[in-house]
Amino acid sequence: MTAYADLRAQLDTLTTEAFRPELAEIDRLPTLEIVRLMNAEDATVPAAVAGQLPQIAAAVDAIAPRMARGGRLVYAGAGTAGRMGVLDASECPPTFNTDPAVVVGLIAGGPSAMVKAVEGAEDSRELAAEDLTALELTAEDTVVGISASGRTPYAIGAVEFARTRGALTVGLSCNAGSALAAAAEHGIEVVVGPELLTGSTRLKAGTAQKLVLNLISTVTMIRLGKTYGNLMVDMRSSNEKLRARARRIVALATGAPDAEIEAALAATDGEVKHAILVILGGVDGPRAAELLGACDGHLRPALSLARTR
Repeated sequence: MTAYADLRAQLDTLTTEAFRPELAEIDRLPTLEIVRLMNAEDATVPAAVAGQLPQIAAAVDAIAPRMARGGRLVYAGAGTAGRMGVLDASECPPTFNTDPAVVVGLIAGGPSAMVKAVEGAEDSRELAAEDLTALELTAEDTVVGISASGRTPYAIGAVEFARTRGALTVGLSCNAGSALAAAAEHGIEVVVGPELLTGSTRLKAGTAQKLVLNLISTVTMIRLGKTYGNLMVDMRSSNEKLRARARRIVALATGAPDAEIEAALAATDGEVKHAILVILGGVDGPRAAELLGACDGHLRPALSLARTR
């Protein structure tokens, strides 16, 4: 028996590691045929995600009230899974104007592992505990462990440590009956099947993780009042394109002419949500801020208040 016999036996049981003999000569096919095969594989991922929508919705319904009370959303994973978490977390500040400390992506081995593998980092439960300890995790926080195999020690360790701190836990994997899902309060298992390239979980599994994390963060932010309908009213106008988009969003929400939009944005220091409230609610900038504060940042109830006073 070799030193890796046990681990090889584990991998043999994982759907994401399964070998597909019908693709054993894929390298001999014309390029267009390979592209078609891979595209057809990718097309199966949304259906696999659809099978887990009730579990995803349940997780969001548990996450949102904690975040409304000041909790954070923390993703933890290794390799591709960790990169998906960091990517989703990094998109939240410009999209929803969240503080970078509110949605956090942890990758085994630290930030440098985003571009270069850190050997052995994914094998350490202790490293996950250290990373979460540094965040001073609380019971209002949520930790989402991400692992295609569902057996990665770093992701499982993150979930296990989070539970000792009373935090909400979610385990996202791409194999049924995974240790990660079992360790978490909310298990999400998107079974995408064997990869085109045996064991290359940056393919369908990575796509599935991206889709699920999009769902978790986006729907949570909708629940937190970060949108008005399907408009990103909390977006951060940090460059010329985004400043133009901000004006377009105010126009779509209000139908107001450009001059009125510019005046409203000037009165609210460029805050899109406040500017909409100024226009639709007939209030000034300070009053808009007051009403939104009273409504925890939710625009619809703030509009109702403005119209009834």
